Amino acid sequence: MIKQFNANKARQKRHIRLRNRVEGTQERPRLSVFRSGYQIYAQVIDDTTGRTLVAASSLEEKLRDFKPAPQEAPAAPTAESAPEEEVVVVTQAAPAKKSAKVAKTTSNKQSRTATAKTVLPSAKKGEKKTPVEALVAISNNHKVALAREVGKLVAERAKEKGIEQVVFDRGGYPYHGRVAALAEGAREVGLKF
Repeated sequence: MIKQFNANKARQKRHIRLRNRVEGTQERPRLSVFRSGYQIYAQVIDDTTGRTLVAASSLEEKLRDFKPAPQEAPAAPTAESAPEEEVVVVTQAAPAKKSAKVAKTTSNKQSRTATAKTVLPSAKKGEKKTPVEALVAISNNHKVALAREVGKLVAERAKEKGIEQVVFDRGGYPYHGRVAALAEGAREVGLKF
């Protein structure tokens, strides 16, 4: 029998491993994230009493007609502003087939000649981006922008309740895309984690 991969069961296992280390208290409750294919939900939970203190989701009445603000694309670098280094590759032609007598008299060094030069641009790795910089490329995506607004909304509600610091529970999801956008939105309002 072939074993099939179930992505949600794998996520739930990761979430259980994460929950063994992350626990919310009264002083520092847990900010839990759940995302489905279309929506995203966030809750601030006190695990000592088992109560949800604050919640927000993309189904909120405020966010029903949400449209992300259009952002300008960054200007492309010009050839004058960023000089590229070049690498020169020299290829040599293979020696032509000759008779045995001629091959003995001429050496291989004389028979090989440089035939072409290929100029290649050098490959440079960019510097590693922070999570905020990585989100810039997808920030105009509707789901990502909506997740950022949900993060701002849950952080505003937490601040009203007097919650300044939380422990972030990503729910077994990788910290990128909508989950990272929600976290950055909460940080923008002033929630610390």
